[in-house]
Amino acid sequence: MSIVTSQPPRPRLAYHHTPGRGPTIVFLPGYASDMTGTKAVALEGWAKEKGQAFLRFDYGGCGASEGKFEDQSLADWRDDALAMVDHLDGPVVLVGSSMGGWIALLVALARPDRVAALVGIAPAPDFTDWGFSQDEKMYLLQHGRLERANPYGAQPTVYTRRFWQSGEASRLMGGTIAFDGPVRLLQGQQDPDVPWHRTCALAELIRSPHVQTWLVKDGDHRLSREDDIALLIRAVEDVVP
Repeated sequence: MSIVTSQPPRPRLAYHHTPGRGPTIVFLPGYASDMTGTKAVALEGWAKEKGQAFLRFDYGGCGASEGKFEDQSLADWRDDALAMVDHLDGPVVLVGSSMGGWIALLVALARPDRVAALVGIAPAPDFTDWGFSQDEKMYLLQHGRLERANPYGAQPTVYTRRFWQSGEASRLMGGTIAFDGPVRLLQGQQDPDVPWHRTCALAELIRSPHVQTWLVKDGDHRLSREDDIALLIRAVEDVVP
């Protein structure tokens, strides 16, 4: 594991880099997740076997990176991803899981000359809008902090006013998303967190004609089963030049 310093005053970021041929595959985790997840590690294993350059990392305040989780915003994590891309040479292919799919789109718009392709796994752009009830939004604005039961762990999932406001300022699905490279979107139709029809709508908004949406009829949000991982690897292979 190595450390790269993001733009001050951002925390130092932990990452694992696998050298190899380009473009570099960069994995972007979801909300409150880290680089040790099943999909990131499985992709790293595939990259090592194929001799493909690969990078996985933790956003500030997550996993092994420095910083406090509740101090972070969506824009902060976008900037962390940009710092990692800028730390690499040559083109990159971004693989974003859930919120990581939102960040991948933001990075692609900010670095159009660097991002060759995108793969989204249950991508969740604009979830600060559609992922919260009106009562939850009001609670966040009034109290600054919201806890939800976490179906994937013992500790509750925490959202802050700062994160929510940053997400609202970074919404993308109000019009065309100006990315022209190949895109593969993987989506489970049994996903309780990201409705599958939202991913179909996202595919319509991305300007590129090279967009495919792959629906997994019995797939959940995580898409971490053996068959799901095989599909993810196939999607990455599909867009790597």
